[in-house]
Formats: sequence, structure tokens, C-alpha cells
Amino acid sequence: MKIALLGAESTGKSTLAVELAAHFNGLGRRAVAVPEALPAWSERQQRAPRPEEQMAIAQEQERRVDEAVGTAEVVIADTTALMVAIYGAMLVEDGGLYGFALERLRTYEHCLLTGLDLPWTGDGLQRDGPQVREPVDALVRAALLTAQVPYRVVYGHGGERLRNALLAIGEPRETGRSERPWTWLCDKCSDPDCEHRLFSRLRS
Repeated sequence: MKIALLGAESTGKSTLAVELAAHFNGLGRRAVAVPEALPAWSERQQRAPRPEEQMAIAQEQERRVDEAVGTAEVVIADTTALMVAIYGAMLVEDGGLYGFALERLRTYEHCLLTGLDLPWTGDGLQRDGPQVREPVDALVRAALLTAQVPYRVVYGHGGERLRNALLAIGEPRETGRSERPWTWLCDKCSDPDCEHRLFSRLRS
């Protein structure tokens, strides 16, 4: 099972990836969280990548996922090539990177979009600022809609976010406890308040 985590800066993707891997490992299922390739590249180069460098970074991201698939039962990708395309402003339908990103995204069993309810925190180098989160969130949703890739939005603080992610993919939250699968009730709505209410009902 491959799980793609998508979302804007400072929305908890990395933390959720680690927590999901720990959860599945705790159930006796070999799981790996694949880290994001772009921050490491930018830190090494001390700059943002140029347009001609974006494809190589996206391919490296997906190569890491493929490598993990060979060793684990559950692979959680702390973002995918789609986020490289979005941050590189490479969302051109006939562009090679965008097409590659969408083709790869369709190979994941689950796509989770991390919600904007967490407070923004800077990292001193990579993150642009809280003002870019909503535009990036909108771009991710638009790309998924265009590609007709199903996704679920995950909200919540602390352990609640992990529980909601497990609900979204229909997995048990605790050893020996089964959860009923759920379906997206409002597949054309991106209203955060609506999504919050959905998860509130699921937790009740």
C-alpha cells in the first residue's frame, strides 16, 4: 500500500508520515516513511532549484518511493512529484514534469491532503510564509480534480490528526480494533468548515 501525503508548507506532512509508519509498524506491518527530497536539495545548494532542475528532483522523490516499495508493506510518501511541480510553478498541462507527477500520483492507493488548521511555523530556510499556504492548497486541489485522483483531507491536532488519517484510509486505529470504511460525502466541496464537520461526525 502506497500513501501519498500532499499539502502546503507547515501542515504536518512530515510528522504525519512518521506517525503513520510507527502505527503500521506497531501492528506488525513493515512500514517506511519516505522523506521529501526537495528540502535536502535546497539545503545542499543553498538556493531554490531552477526550472530545468525540477524534473530531476521529482524523479528522485519517486525513486525513493519505488525503492521503499521493494522493502516495505506500507510506504508513506512525505509528498510526491506533484508538490515539486507546484512549488516550481510547473503546472503546465503539456509540460513533462506535470504529466509525470500526475501519472505517478495515480499509482498511490491513497492520497491525503493535510489541512490548513495547524499553525504556521518557519524553518529559517525553506518555507516562504503563511501567505502561500492557501494558494498552494488550492493548486493541489485543482490538480487532483483535473487528474480525477480521489483524495481525503486530514485535519486535527496531535493524535487526532493521525486518527483522522487512519479513518480516511479505512485502517484500524488500534491493534485489534476495526473501523468501518467511510466515503467522501461532499466530493466537490473544499470548504474547510464543511470538512471539519465531516471529521467531527466520524469521531463521534
